[in-house]
This record gives sequence, C-alpha cells and structure tokens, in this order.
Amino acid sequence: MQYNKLFTPGKIGNLFIKNRIVMPAMGTSLASSTGEASDEIIRYYEERAKGGCGLIITEITRVDNETGVGTPNQLCATDEYQVPRLERLAKAIHRYDSKIFLQLHHPGRQSHGRLIGGKQIVAPSPVMSSAIGEMPRELTTEEVEGLVKKFVKGAKLAQIAGIDGVELHGAHGYLIGQFLSPSTNLRTDKYGGSFSNRMRFITEIILGIKHICGKDFPISVRIDGDEFVPGGINLEEAVKMARYLESIGVDAINVSSGTYESVNAIIEPISYPQGWKRHLAKAIKAAVKVPVIACDAIKKPDFAEKLLQEDGLDFVALGRAQLADPQWGKKAIEGREEEIRPCISCLYCIEELMGIKCVKCAVNPKLGREDFYDELKVNGNNRVVAIVGGGPAGMQSAITLAERGFKPVLFEKRSVLGGSVYLGSVPPLKTKLNDFLNHLEGEMRRLGVEIRLNTVATIEEIKNLNPYAVFVAPGAEPNIPKLPGLEEGNVCTIEDILGKKVVLKDKKVIVVGSGLTGLETAEYLAETGNNVTVIEMQNKIGPGAYLPNLIDVTTRLKKHGVAMLPSHRLVKINKQGIVAENTLINSVVNMEAEAVVLSLGVKVNDAFVQSFRENFSRVLVLGDAEKPGRIGQAVQTGLDKAYTLE
Repeated sequence: MQYNKLFTPGKIGNLFIKNRIVMPAMGTSLASSTGEASDEIIRYYEERAKGGCGLIITEITRVDNETGVGTPNQLCATDEYQVPRLERLAKAIHRYDSKIFLQLHHPGRQSHGRLIGGKQIVAPSPVMSSAIGEMPRELTTEEVEGLVKKFVKGAKLAQIAGIDGVELHGAHGYLIGQFLSPSTNLRTDKYGGSFSNRMRFITEIILGIKHICGKDFPISVRIDGDEFVPGGINLEEAVKMARYLESIGVDAINVSSGTYESVNAIIEPISYPQGWKRHLAKAIKAAVKVPVIACDAIKKPDFAEKLLQEDGLDFVALGRAQLADPQWGKKAIEGREEEIRPCISCLYCIEELMGIKCVKCAVNPKLGREDFYDELKVNGNNRVVAIVGGGPAGMQSAITLAERGFKPVLFEKRSVLGGSVYLGSVPPLKTKLNDFLNHLEGEMRRLGVEIRLNTVATIEEIKNLNPYAVFVAPGAEPNIPKLPGLEEGNVCTIEDILGKKVVLKDKKVIVVGSGLTGLETAEYLAETGNNVTVIEMQNKIGPGAYLPNLIDVTTRLKKHGVAMLPSHRLVKINKQGIVAENTLINSVVNMEAEAVVLSLGVKVNDAFVQSFRENFSRVLVLGDAEKPGRIGQAVQTGLDKAYTLE
C-alpha cells in the first residue's frame, strides 16, 4: 500500500519526529525496584524504536513516592540517582533516530493503600472510585502546590537525562484528570469550582516546566475526549480544554478516553472495532493548531493512514499493536503488512499487569523478555520435527523451529488450523482471533512448514518420518462430569455448537457453565434465535474472567435477554431439561430446556500423550496438552520449547 503520510516526518514543538507512529504510555512493571530504567525496560523500548516507531512515550512515570505509586516496579523521575539509567534509555532510543517522551503521572484516587505503605489514597476531593473501592483523602492546598513542584522536577530530571520531552497524563481518571473533571473535583479553594480553577493544577505544572526547562522543551498532554462517566468530561468540555492548553503553550494533545469506572473506553476488549472513537480526536484537531495524537484501537497500517489523511490528524498512537509486534512500522513501510503479528484485543497484557505482574502479550511471548530471546540458535540442520496438533502452541513451535533450520511437519486432524482458538473465533465479534490464526498459518507457509490437514497423527506415520523430536500439542478434551441423563439426546458441548456439529435454532437452551467461552457461546446461540439461560454453580457469573471482558459480553447478553443464574449446580439432565440445585437456599429447581450445552472446562488426554512418550525418545508436550490454559500460555510454551530444543 502507498502511505502518503504515515511515514512522513512530523513535528512537536521544534522537535522533528521521523514518522507519525507513536507508542503511547502503557504500564509495564519492568523497571527496577528503585524506579530506575532496568535493562529489561530499556530493551523493551529499544525493540520498538528499532522496529520503526517515531516517538516512544514511556509508561506512567512516578513523580511522587509518598502517594503517587501507580504500579510496582514503576519507572520513576523523583530523584537524581535515576538520571543515569534514564540517559541510557534515551541513548538506546536515539540510536534508531527515534524520539522519547517521559510520561509524568500520579494516580490520585486510582491507586491502592497497599501500594503506598498502607496510607489513605489521595484525590482532589473525597470522591470514591467504584472501580477501586477506597475512599480518598482530599489533598490540602499546600499538598497540591507541592505536587506541582514534583511534576516540574520530574520534567527537569528527564531533560537532564537527554529525554526529548514530557507528557502529562491528564486522562484515564488519574490525578491531573481528577482535577480537570467536574465529577471528581468538588474543591472550593483555588484548585476547584470554575473551569479556570479546575485547570489551575495542570496550568501551574505546564508553566513551571516551561520556566525550568525552557520553552523549546516539548510538552504533550494526554486528555480524555470523553470520560464516559456521568457528570464527567465530555467532548464539548474536552475541546474547551484543548483550546486552553494550546493557549498556554502545550505542544501536542494526545486524545484518549475513559476512566477506571469506564475502563473499556481505555483498553478496548475484542469486540471494539478500529476507529470506534475517531470522532473525539477529529473534533479536537478541528479546534486546535498544535499536533494531535489519536489513540483509537488502531491495529492496521491502512487504517492508521486513513485517520491521518481523512481526519487531518498529526500522529497515530499504536499501543497494544506494538506490544504484539515491535516491528509494526518496519514491516508496514517495507510492504510486509501480512507479516505483522496482530493484536487480538484480549486484554491479557493489562490483566497480567493488574495482577501485580509485569506486562505480557498473548500473541507475543517475547514481550518483556526481549533479552532472553536475543540469540536464536540456527542449528536445526534440516532435522525433522513432527508436531501433533495445529493449535496456537503447535503453530508457534513450527514457526520457531523453521526459523532455527529444523524441518517441521505439522499434523492437524481437522480441516482447519487453530484448535480451540478457531472455535473461539466463531461467537459474535471474535474475528480478531481469525486474524491471529491467519497470521500464524501465513508465517508457517512463508517459512516452508509442511502442513498436513485432515490427518490423524498415528504412531506409525510419525515413525516413518524418523523425527529428531516429536512435539505433542493436541489440545484438551471437554470435561464432562458423570451425571444422570448424559445419555439423553438433548445434551451437547460448546465444542459441538461452535464446531457446528450441532445446530440449534429457535430452541430453549440451557448453557451450563459461565466461563467466558460459555458466555460467548450463549451469545452465539442467542443471535441464532434461541431462548438462552446460563447457569453457574459458583456464586457469581464469569468466575476467573477478567472484569472488562466479562462486562463486555454480559452487557450484550442482557440486551439479548439471556438469563444468567449464579449459585445453580447441575444435578441431573432429563428429557424435559435439567434439575439444578439453588445453592443459596438449598432448593431443587426444575428447568425446562430443549437442549443442554455443557461448558465445564477441559481436561488433558493423558493416555494420548503417553502413547508418544512410549514410542519416541524426545517428546515435548505443549499447550493445553501440558496444562489447560489460555492463548498466552499456549503460545508461550510453543515458543519456549522450540527455542530451547537441543
């Protein structure tokens, strides 16, 4: 494709940027415990610069150690001793003619007491975030003035380290945004009330940075085009804010949306399309002359070009897209778009981070471990490796083995690749999973992997290959408990439904089990005209599901009229439906259904795996066959076992 703007130079203030690709701030928890830029975080950002990103904006960078902790192992700009490592970070980025901004941040009420030594979290006003559940203490006027100085100090430390500019995080419901928003700023002093007073905190920070660092040191401000919360910042207010920020010398506006109380507007789940909020950045660009950066769930280069061309935007922010593939820009400019490993918007990255771990990616297992995967041993010498199973673990192992010079031969019993992920792509709004599977298949074919579809991998057939190693990745089997009535003809599994072995239409259906796949199958059934009820034996729907994903699917299920009943344990199946126990009141409930669909997890087929161990000396078990899990775990095992095969 011809890119007329994406790869042209841009400018923020007096700073030239080689193209229009921005990596926005995303938490990593890869810094050292002292807040310094670790080797891991430097390499993480360096890979994105090497891959063609024009401007990298670091993760949320702490400016206050007392009340401003956002995540563990967070990058910091609080003390002079952090400067040398920040300088190393800047030099690593500059090596590839890319630029770097430090994003200065304070979480305000969107922190936790446990992160700040058990102290009470703080905010402009004592307004609790329902997403956090802790009442914040109102900052005193003197404390606010002190925080202004800490933001300014953070910017100066960045400048001393050779960082090219800073971004102030005024979006996503963090402290600066809490001062800006009428829903969270109820103060009666000079920092609250009128529009100008609500802008005072950020104004003092900006003017302080300009005074200390000079007018030529660029400042970007990230704002919400819409908070999507009652009484919060809306687009009209955001446009007013952008004009004001431009008037006091801000060099760029980075437009995002949402707070923790509207979290799916920040980190969109899989159902959200590219461009769902393009009207926000477009409206703000129409109101200001300074560069505008658009954050809009952008995944594909042609869409990025479209936003730049049609909406007049200056830069596009590609966050998770560059987690999934650090070479996004390089591949696009070289015309290798089909080789870009696509983000599937599964939220695994943020889920891992919020689980007090470091950032990970379901489709890119090298993320955050770039140093570990630094040297790929190309020593396969065309030795044959048989791979049993064409799910993500098997396909990833085939790709890595081929890159190492082995000769992978992959067996898949079905007519299509993908395993359980292929089935997972069938429910509504899950087509991004197909993008990933198509990418894996494309990479295998590009690398010359032999793929045998519709082929059951027998011991004899594999012996005929005389393989150096056998990778066993057949996936897992549906877990079907021993219950009365299973022999009835009205029982099937979600695999039967999504694999279209069983087709239900205009039926009364009960789905047993409310994991995400069960809920997504319920949505699939509801969209084909069925009257669906979901029961769950635990006391809440979606046990173990990441909340933003759960909110996404259950919101749509409610619109379809799907009933969701927690605390209901399946006891028996009969021709009329099921017998369940309401565990809250210890009563038996008879529920009518024409079909019962089981979604009760999966289990390993140990006998199948053992048969290979008994016949081959070098057997490696991958994915669900090793331990049932999610896409991220499957892809990780596929990479690791192929990477370390000796």
